[in-house]
Amino acid sequence: MNRIILLIIVIGSLPGCKTDSGFTEKYARDKETEGWKKVDQILDRIKVPVFRDQDFVITDFGAINDSLRDSNTAINNAITEAHENGGGKVVLPKGNYLSNGPVHLLSGVNLHFEEGAYLKFGTDSEDYTPLVKVRWEGTVAYNYSPLIYANGQKNIALTGKGRINGQSLSFWSDWRAVQNPDKDRLRKMGNDTVPEEQRVFGNGFLDLDGDGKDDGYGDGKQHFLRPTMIEFYDSENILIEGLTLEKSPFWTVHPVFCKNVTIRALTIYGGFLNDDGIDPDSCEDVLIEDNTIKTEDDAISIKAGRDQDAWERAGSKNIIIRNNRLESGVNAICIGSEMSGGVQWIFAYGNYIANGAHALNFKCNLDRGGQVQDIYIKNNTVESTSEEMFIFRMDYHGYRGNHYPTKFNDFYVSDLKVKKVNSDVFRIVGVEDQFIERISFRDIRVDSSLSYKTIQYANDILFRNISIGDSVVSETIKVIDNRD
Repeated sequence: MNRIILLIIVIGSLPGCKTDSGFTEKYARDKETEGWKKVDQILDRIKVPVFRDQDFVITDFGAINDSLRDSNTAINNAITEAHENGGGKVVLPKGNYLSNGPVHLLSGVNLHFEEGAYLKFGTDSEDYTPLVKVRWEGTVAYNYSPLIYANGQKNIALTGKGRINGQSLSFWSDWRAVQNPDKDRLRKMGNDTVPEEQRVFGNGFLDLDGDGKDDGYGDGKQHFLRPTMIEFYDSENILIEGLTLEKSPFWTVHPVFCKNVTIRALTIYGGFLNDDGIDPDSCEDVLIEDNTIKTEDDAISIKAGRDQDAWERAGSKNIIIRNNRLESGVNAICIGSEMSGGVQWIFAYGNYIANGAHALNFKCNLDRGGQVQDIYIKNNTVESTSEEMFIFRMDYHGYRGNHYPTKFNDFYVSDLKVKKVNSDVFRIVGVEDQFIERISFRDIRVDSSLSYKTIQYANDILFRNISIGDSVVSETIKVIDNRD
């Protein structure tokens, strides 16, 4: 076990750190106690939407239970009818349905899947037009519609015991191999703060004024940014509950600029790379609970936009992640890497984390800027990680050459039970002009690990009652500076 640290206590100033912060064990305990009191306040504000007691059954609108003939028009007509009649429940009865194109939810509508209802989405990208406003990997743009989409709606829900299949492996996965030119172009647009209506992807045709002509910024060409499965944009009072979601083309559940969101009791199976499970993105007052997620990419990731495109937009705050069962090829719970609008007041507890690369990952690069603070984690169980259990990294891939270091501070982590870590238990690596500050770890039990920790460019890191194998560690790291 590597127990060697470089500890330098400096009188005076170092870039990015403060030696007189007063971050003592008592201060950390008091801050942790006060922070957790916010959970009940957040839960009091999160209310599931209530719907009018009337049903609109999609088979009454022409939907066909044979998995071959298209029911897209019938489903959307039922949603429109419900919306125009004061709202209610649009019901998918038991059966197999095909939707060649997106389902767009409207205010007051609960799209409800009866047990045994199965909805499969078609794989012709042209069916996912006209283009709609989305946030693609943290940058706002116009792209093919997500499979299930809403924009500017209130009181909406997806509920039931049914199954939704995005067919990623039948079609969309091939786009990942050819997406880089479009991805790079979009990121350059975000970097240069190009107006949103000029960021035209999808089929290269955007007609916002409805005159049948492109508004002037489309190129009429095919682009390859995969749509998400469920993306609710600038909406509020949302419930997503009970469903099984599988084979999303891209991120699976992606609320963007939303408020009052409950996501619970979902079963999510990934399909291909970038198949994140649940990604609240610049959202406020969110409850994520009792979900079972097994994905290639992040199981749950808190997002807040990418680089310059997010600096003047809302961030993410007041998010509770509890009692989930998570298995990911990379990260079970993470923040980033798109977090430039800022992330604050995140609470994760009671989660079970199975095998994966990292259990807890906080990731960015030097393009991002922004701040992540007031993160509270306790009472979680980790089975095993192939890499670090807990990691901060400032060098996440996709770096474009800027220098806007992210500020990470005030993380409080306690009461973790970890079976096996095949690398460092803790890896905390800041940069020379932005130290990572005020991180408290206490009462953490690790049965087996390859090594204890790596810490660079960090200040005020507290370890209390950290059991690793047969060793028990308690130490205070005031300043670690790694310049030659």
